[in-house]
Amino acid sequence: MRLMCAESLSDLSQFRVTLFVGPQPVKGKPFTHATVFNVKKRSWKGGIQVAVELTQAQSDHLNSAIGFSQWLSEALETVSAAERSHCEDRARELFIQALSWCKLDLLLQSGITQENQCLTADTFVAELNEVAEKKRDFVASYVAQELDLLPNDATS
Repeated sequence: MRLMCAESLSDLSQFRVTLFVGPQPVKGKPFTHATVFNVKKRSWKGGIQVAVELTQAQSDHLNSAIGFSQWLSEALETVSAAERSHCEDRARELFIQALSWCKLDLLLQSGITQENQCLTADTFVAELNEVAEKKRDFVASYVAQELDLLPNDATS
């Protein structure tokens, strides 16, 4: 499984974080998805799960803000037409996962208790908007790696 955002590793080396599942629709919250992570701090005897929620509106806003759709279109130029639709669908899921990693980083930097928890969609909204633009290379490389695109496609 994947570890934390590379830029965050030095600041957050006390945590081991792995993707558990997601994104999945949140019951009772239309147009909201949750990605669940396992989080273990070195000093804890056991780990916890953190569900990170994002709304479709947040995802769409950040997609536009960091130019993800344009990047994806260029990155998939060499992919066959038969595979392109599958890659586009998977890329949307991976995009939400990458944003969720970044939102989880914000929680870890602000402090976390050793209990299962949910970062609701209305938490860290402004902070995620700011950090997503700074981590656009992380988002692109995360998606590119998971889709097995060539490494230099990730930085286009």
